Amino acid sequence: MMWWAVSGLLGALGWTLTEYLMHRFDGHGMKGKTRFSRGHLDHHADPKTFAPTVLKLQIAILVWVPMAGLGLWLLGVVGLCFTVGFATMYTFYEWLHRRLHTHPPRGAWGRWARRHHFHHHFNAPALNQGVTSDLWDRVFGTLAPVERVRMPRRHAPIWMVRPEDGELRAVYVDEYILAGRPQRREAVSA
Repeated sequence: MMWWAVSGLLGALGWTLTEYLMHRFDGHGMKGKTRFSRGHLDHHADPKTFAPTVLKLQIAILVWVPMAGLGLWLLGVVGLCFTVGFATMYTFYEWLHRRLHTHPPRGAWGRWARRHHFHHHFNAPALNQGVTSDLWDRVFGTLAPVERVRMPRRHAPIWMVRPEDGELRAVYVDEYILAGRPQRREAVSA
């Protein structure tokens, strides 16, 4: 394998570590004392809340441009490839995190990723800090393997519940338990 490819893979791995550390120590550890922590805790309070994309893009550019320049200056193309791997994995993280909340899973990995993340959201915020990977949860001892997640009914994504009564779709009953009273739905007249 060429060095540039190894460097890109190390950049992607570097993002997963950065994601884990930011999430654990700033997102939760700062308890609302930083802008990121406040935004993250807002997302936990209402999982439909995400920081504006334009803000994420501005911060990404402020990080990636100097990172790419420094990498290029120090290591040439190999350093630049590290930044590309890092930026690509960050972009995947942003896409994946939103999709976990907004779209039903496709396949076994998608089902696992949602249970892993929702367990963190609704059952044990100190555990399952990684979103794109559970690697660093394994390394740092914060992994909680999950079979079934207790989901507050008010936060259940629309893809998870039947529209007619707000109960779990049959396909998810082995993976989730809805907590809280069923929402009372008003009859709609034709």
